[in-house]
Amino acid sequence: MEWTIRDATIEDRVAINGVFRRSSLSNEGDRALLLAHPEVLELTEAGLATGRTRVAVIHDRIVGFAQVTAHPDRLELDGLFVDPDQMRRGIARDLVLDAAAIARADGSDHIEVTGNGHALGFYERMGFVAVGVEVTPLGVTAARLRRATSE
Repeated sequence: MEWTIRDATIEDRVAINGVFRRSSLSNEGDRALLLAHPEVLELTEAGLATGRTRVAVIHDRIVGFAQVTAHPDRLELDGLFVDPDQMRRGIARDLVLDAAAIARADGSDHIEVTGNGHALGFYERMGFVAVGVEVTPLGVTAARLRRATSE
């Protein structure tokens, strides 16, 4: 089944948040902490209004999304989530490649992400390399990763 990637709209918010929640809670290791802090499982209208959220769509159904945030010194892949029933089909890969292309078009030579332990293998396969560690807002230590946008 093929998917397309397009800019998200405010009207997509409910569907995106559904993917966000289902995908996040599908990882048993994170579930208890996330259920204790449900506020972190919601993208706001303000976040979507920046125009840096892209969605993967199959037959008018949003099945994944990636959000890129601009910082003064870097572009950050702030969110990358795929519906559990659509995982391992290449959607996340295509969303990362799309985010890297956006970063490259913005003049950035790299993109960064904070990746938790269960996602490290994926990010490494996508060309990200560890550049440090970071403590997330929920107090979890995670790897700080960087990928060249030219890959």
